[in-house]
Amino acid sequence: MFTGAVGPLGIGIATLWLSLIVLLPLAALAFHSVSDGLGTFVDAITAPAALATLRITVVVSLVVAAINAVMGTVIAWVLVRDEFPGKKFVNALIDLPFALPTIVASIVLLSLYGPQSPIGVQLNATEPGLVVALAFVTLPFVVRSVQPVLIEADREVEEAAASLGAGNFTIFRTVVLPVLAPAVLGGTGLAFARAIGEYGSIVLIGGNIPYKTQVASQYIQQQIEIDRPVNAAAVSVALLVIAFVVLFVLRLVANRGLRREEDDR
Repeated sequence: MFTGAVGPLGIGIATLWLSLIVLLPLAALAFHSVSDGLGTFVDAITAPAALATLRITVVVSLVVAAINAVMGTVIAWVLVRDEFPGKKFVNALIDLPFALPTIVASIVLLSLYGPQSPIGVQLNATEPGLVVALAFVTLPFVVRSVQPVLIEADREVEEAAASLGAGNFTIFRTVVLPVLAPAVLGGTGLAFARAIGEYGSIVLIGGNIPYKTQVASQYIQQQIEIDRPVNAAAVSVALLVIAFVVLFVLRLVANRGLRREEDDR
């Protein structure tokens, strides 16, 4: 009888592929970052310029993730629950940042929000410009995480709550949001992880100004160009740790929410 299990061979193949594609490169990066000693690693990530770029990267990425958590959920709700002309076009448009080279996004954003802005809004070389660029490339993560959950959600519970006199906000807060929360958190975590490592979409509009708009990916490239690969590797490891911790915490919170929902049923 088919049980759906892949067996030892499938597990071995998956483990081997994961090791070759993910684990070995990460291990090589971590080893290279401490190749000159742990003291050099600490000095590299605590240098004023490195701390500044990490702060800018994390703060801007958190802002972008929070924006996408709200707007991505709203867009997913509209695409699932509402009907309007051009809905299929909009639904396809959501995936455009996945297919579009991010450097193209930076060129477009610079044309729209740069010194020659046709709408009179100049955001280049500013943190709001970074937020706009990163929001563009990370939007699909929340939308595509929330959409399937909304499609599968039991609307009879919402209708029952409405028949008992509950308002739209109360229904969303008490009935819909607990169901969506794990998906929203998962998509938000992915958006954050993508944002802290993004380079192409901010390379032009960001300005790469140290202590102001220089993000970690640009700092890493700068360190490589001036022949400091160990410093570049150290900051890269710091980014990996930050991303992993955020994703791990959000996954724990999401799993706890799922268990609580199952216990309530």
